[in-house]
Amino acid sequence: MFCPNWTKLRSNLMTPNPAALADALREFVDSMQWTFAKTMPEWPHEYIVRERVAKDLFVQLVDHIRANGYEGRFYQRSFIYYDDGELVYWTMGAPVEETTIINRCRREATYEKRLQNGTLPATKNVEAEDAGAGDVQSARALTGGQQRG
Repeated sequence: MFCPNWTKLRSNLMTPNPAALADALREFVDSMQWTFAKTMPEWPHEYIVRERVAKDLFVQLVDHIRANGYEGRFYQRSFIYYDDGELVYWTMGAPVEETTIINRCRREATYEKRLQNGTLPATKNVEAEDAGAGDVQSARALTGGQQRG
């Protein structure tokens, strides 16, 4: 049976990006040493921190993700994701001037793909759900630094 909203629903979840990374941003993401978020092994991803990289390129990448990305879910939260080949990029949603971390993971490790494939973790990191993924440092920042036991 045809679902008239399927096209719209799919476009909101996994639309290929209309704009590829510019050469400077491609070189930036390929040359950076991304840090594996070891505090969240159930959600394998890596990140870069604004203070450790070229700030102008960091801001350009945040702007590109938000201008060319799509809205996706992480549990109950909504974020803007940007697909680049098999990698998916996102930030925690703070205003650009306050954004300190850019995250990325392989497409098969995203919430949407794991939900679709029935491979969500058996136990989820509560801080991660509250923050919408990213590393625990980001989660603590969004929850006022409070740890949950």
